[in-house]
Amino acid sequence: MCFREKASVILPYKPDILIVPECEHPDKLKYPIKTPKPKDILWHGTNQNKGLGIFSYSDFKFNQLDTYNPKLRLVIPIAVSNKHFNFTLYAIWAHNPDDPDGQYITQVWKAIKHYDSAITNKKTILAGDFNSNTIWDKPRRIGNHSTVVEFLEKKEVYSTYHKYFKQKQGKEKHPTLYMYRHKNKPYHIDYCFASKDLVDKLKTVEIGNYDFWRKYSDHVPLIISFKKLY
Repeated sequence: MCFREKASVILPYKPDILIVPECEHPDKLKYPIKTPKPKDILWHGTNQNKGLGIFSYSDFKFNQLDTYNPKLRLVIPIAVSNKHFNFTLYAIWAHNPDDPDGQYITQVWKAIKHYDSAITNKKTILAGDFNSNTIWDKPRRIGNHSTVVEFLEKKEVYSTYHKYFKQKQGKEKHPTLYMYRHKNKPYHIDYCFASKDLVDKLKTVEIGNYDFWRKYSDHVPLIISFKKLY
């Protein structure tokens, strides 16, 4: 929340694209004078203080796809493009308390089933706050974290973090959430899944440092860099 006050902290990393869950509406984004402004924005949510913001700080432009399913509120399919390259981004904040089937990983499961034919092993990224980890799997639930991972991997779409650090789901050594900002409550719940062609060009994966980022959020950033794509 209050992204206008925190943009200056993440922008030194020179992101091309930022996905910011719990982000205020663009009308509230009154940045300090010296803070660079995004060149393109998409925002979804029902709470002006707490939605899903997608920002371009590069020449990439966004076009929300007509296939967007409003029942899957905060899983947004986006055509991302510049003059040289294009890909499909599914920006995710797995949070829909009005869905009786499940507000967190169930949202991701429903989304990947809905967008099944469009999710391929080329030019595809799913990224954001999944609010899930295999440690919370409920075997009887259709579409837990492990089945989401399995479904995507069958399509050759992989978690960049797990590929880069050679980690197993549920055994992550780098948390992305410290619940209530407590260091003794660490969880890995934020992900960037990418299609095989992009994973093959994966350059670095970085997880933010708790001691620095706790001043700004209970989450730390997940920063994915690819080798030149064009």
